[in-house]
Amino acid sequence: MLHSQHLSNKPGEVIFGFLLVAFSLFLFWQSYSIAQFSALSSPGAFPMAASGLMVITSCIIAVQNLKLPKQEGARFTVDIMPKVVAVTLAMLLIFSVVLETVGFIITAFLFLFATLRYLHKSSWQRSFLLAFMVLVIIYVIFRLIFQVVLPEGFVPEREIMAWIEDLFKAKEAQ
Repeated sequence: MLHSQHLSNKPGEVIFGFLLVAFSLFLFWQSYSIAQFSALSSPGAFPMAASGLMVITSCIIAVQNLKLPKQEGARFTVDIMPKVVAVTLAMLLIFSVVLETVGFIITAFLFLFATLRYLHKSSWQRSFLLAFMVLVIIYVIFRLIFQVVLPEGFVPEREIMAWIEDLFKAKEAQ
């Protein structure tokens, strides 16, 4: 359904509209600071055009939201932010806060394990196994193939990687 066909505002739509305007203005300012829009072919031209379009459309949405009446009987905790979404967002927030200190391997494993237990009601064993398998896949793809540096934290990752490399070099030398 198109936004113009809405008959009333759901909880949080007006606030979200203004947050969208603020975010769009921030992106526009950031894109302007890339190259000061010196020419149409400058590096900041496309980001400025995209963020400018975002500013215009988000302003239209915010104004339309102000004109609509509030939806009767709608509650924020049920319709917009149910418990499952709030808990998942809290887990993501905790993940992002402790990532640098604790390190990627431990933090990602605990996040995956807790998320599987909470969202899928999986058994301890199944959650442990799936979290471990997904973490290994993520680690191999991002750390070993793409060589993305991940936060180490408590785990001496460099020493472990050097040991594994030495192990393979020793096998090749034989």
